[in-house]
Amino acid sequence: MYVRARNPYVHWIIGSLVFVILMVLVYNLRTILTPFIAAAILAYILNPVVNKLTRLKMGRGLAAMLVTLLAIALVVGLILFILPMMAQQAEAAWQRLPDMVNYVQHKLIPMINQRFHTHLSLNGQVITQYVTQNSEEIRAGLTKVMPFLANKGTALMLMAANLFLLPILLYYFLADWPRWADGTHRLIPRRYLEQVLRIGGEIDKTLSEYLRGQLLVMIIVGLIYGGGLTVVGLDSGFAIGMVAGMLVVIPYLGAFIGLLLATLAAALQFGTFGGLVSVWSVFLVGQLLESYVITPRLVGERIGLTPLWVIFALMAFGQLLGFVGMLLALPMAAICLVLLRELTQYYFRSPYYQRHNQE
Repeated sequence: MYVRARNPYVHWIIGSLVFVILMVLVYNLRTILTPFIAAAILAYILNPVVNKLTRLKMGRGLAAMLVTLLAIALVVGLILFILPMMAQQAEAAWQRLPDMVNYVQHKLIPMINQRFHTHLSLNGQVITQYVTQNSEEIRAGLTKVMPFLANKGTALMLMAANLFLLPILLYYFLADWPRWADGTHRLIPRRYLEQVLRIGGEIDKTLSEYLRGQLLVMIIVGLIYGGGLTVVGLDSGFAIGMVAGMLVVIPYLGAFIGLLLATLAAALQFGTFGGLVSVWSVFLVGQLLESYVITPRLVGERIGLTPLWVIFALMAFGQLLGFVGMLLALPMAAICLVLLRELTQYYFRSPYYQRHNQE
């Protein structure tokens, strides 16, 4: 009796087709999927906390509700704390702009010319006069944003709806996580169960260690930057440091934006080169600690999600799927990394690779 040999690549081909179909669906539904994907990622990060509460004899629904409320409180509290400080800093920058121009013209540029033998110049009087005479026009020009926002009313309503839906979706994801995990487990064909569970476990390990470790990195780095800027006496330094910490998930972007904001704030507030050096020192120390101590210990290079891989994933998925792609970038990067390792190992074990030339 003839038995047809099963092609070992069939399940990889089927998996690739399913992945492509899912990506097409995500692309076409990206507008409405944003809160669902964001809630699913947050639920994945917070699910261990809910599990710990359930092990303390707390009901799953109550534990999910408490964790959701705690997450909302933390986010809202952080926003209410940072935004007023940033607004105050922006207003102070606007008021001290003439002083800044005067500092650049009479102190900074002469110092640069003397040290580097250049001939830079700046007509500060013209700039100050222009800002003074046209301040009302400049501020009035900002109000022109309102008609633009009115024309984008549908997009704003959708954004507001997404923000309203996010905590509700987060609660249901947390409450129903075990049921969905069990349902997914039962759908897996039994002959592939062991292999799928092994690969899924590796994906879960890689993704969970990266996301949860990176969350701790963001908090710690934000506290380092914010605390350091506060110690050197920079107004709104803590807010700037926390913003830089939240952006550290994109390698080097958080430090760059934070350094830029802090430099501008220090130039307006201190007006001296020593003040700038103190701010730069905070970011130098913070960047060294983040690169060589904090990230290696909390995230670990063994995971394989290097800065190059993260940047490429963010840019690629952002280009393909927009904001939804940015949300999916890190999870998909972890999945692709594990699958690439599996394919590489399978290739090295294959007869095609191991067969020697018989000629």
